[in-house]
Amino acid sequence: MLFVFRPEHMVGLASGTLQQVVSASGVPLAIVRNAATGQMVGHAVGVAAGADPLLTAPQLVLGAVQMFQAHMGFQETYRRLDVIKGGLQSLQNSVGVLQTTTAVIGIGTVAGVALSAVNLHQILKLKQDVKQLRIEVKDGFIDLKKALKDQEAEIIQRIEQVATDVEFKHHRAILAQAYGLFAKAIARFQLAMVSPDVNFRNGEINGSRDMLFKALADYDNPHLLEGTCAAGQLRRQECVWAIDQAITTTYQLQCQYDIADKRLSDLQTKMRQDTLTVIDSCASQSELDFIYPEISRLQEHDLPMLESWQHHIDFVQNLPADDLQMLLSAEYNNQEISATTSTGEHSSALEKPSEQIRYEELKQKSHYQSLQEQLRFLINPDLRRAYEAYISQQAITSNYKALAPSNWQEIPDLTVANLYCYFQEVNKSQQ
Repeated sequence: MLFVFRPEHMVGLASGTLQQVVSASGVPLAIVRNAATGQMVGHAVGVAAGADPLLTAPQLVLGAVQMFQAHMGFQETYRRLDVIKGGLQSLQNSVGVLQTTTAVIGIGTVAGVALSAVNLHQILKLKQDVKQLRIEVKDGFIDLKKALKDQEAEIIQRIEQVATDVEFKHHRAILAQAYGLFAKAIARFQLAMVSPDVNFRNGEINGSRDMLFKALADYDNPHLLEGTCAAGQLRRQECVWAIDQAITTTYQLQCQYDIADKRLSDLQTKMRQDTLTVIDSCASQSELDFIYPEISRLQEHDLPMLESWQHHIDFVQNLPADDLQMLLSAEYNNQEISATTSTGEHSSALEKPSEQIRYEELKQKSHYQSLQEQLRFLINPDLRRAYEAYISQQAITSNYKALAPSNWQEIPDLTVANLYCYFQEVNKSQQ
């Protein structure tokens, strides 16, 4: 379950008197209904512990239900603004933390020990530190030497080495300027939302969106990715994806639901394409150790959250008037959302991420090339078909017919990737 509901709703879900709403295409939504009557009962109050996305703000997903402006007066909209504001602040913090880690990654190749200092587990800890105001984001960056003071001397030396690199200084200057524009756009957007004047509000939201698009263009500049290793590419793209979500929110707040829907669909496609590009550019075991758990988390948590957000928009705007009124009149408490979500973030930040644990287990059963193929399968399961066909052909040719199963659905990615790599090595040795 992605979402957490009120205690009384969780009891109802467990007993079967309530049901979680599922979209027509099978996507679970942050809404519960009466199982007998189908009447809407309420909405989620947070995200389940362990299901926290890396950069998607759960508040924006919940806001798709709780803040449907086309059917609300300004006073009701104003009462619920903290949900959206919290989501925007979360995105801003994520960008600051993610781009800061490029101060360790640098531009070219990077040693494994440096990557381990800013891996998925460390990112979750840094995000929590920023959220709890233990670390300050200044000019789009945090003081990594201070944040990582407990790391070994080699990491501090790496930070100092990257800081003197001329090319990185150029990149950092561009990112700092873009982050400044991003932060100003978010502040302008938040200020616009509290105005009761519709024309002024829309004008300011339009202006903030223009600023966000300019910031996005700098972050998504392909020249900044030239010569950057897979880990660095992933960090830059994560910043792009976060800003893209902020832009989508501007359309949602202006009731441009078709545009918001299209942007969320396009973002999911872009994330998959970008991560495949990152996987293709991976050139070492240490880089794979870095990107595998992180891409896994994006696939298992961020993409489902974005998909749920998209389907929330579709579902709510097509609700009958009575159901919509019932949903919007449900008891609401901003702090309940914040408390539930932050508790999950805190626990996941302290513990080693499950994605990291699973990857370490996979490493005991696979090798570099196989793991890389498995990561591709995770992002695009359709890629498996060509591998399955190759394995079947090679198994028959080599008289290993038992290695060509009739039902591939029962075969895990691990086995498919390992068999594919095995036959490739056999063919190479025979040439």
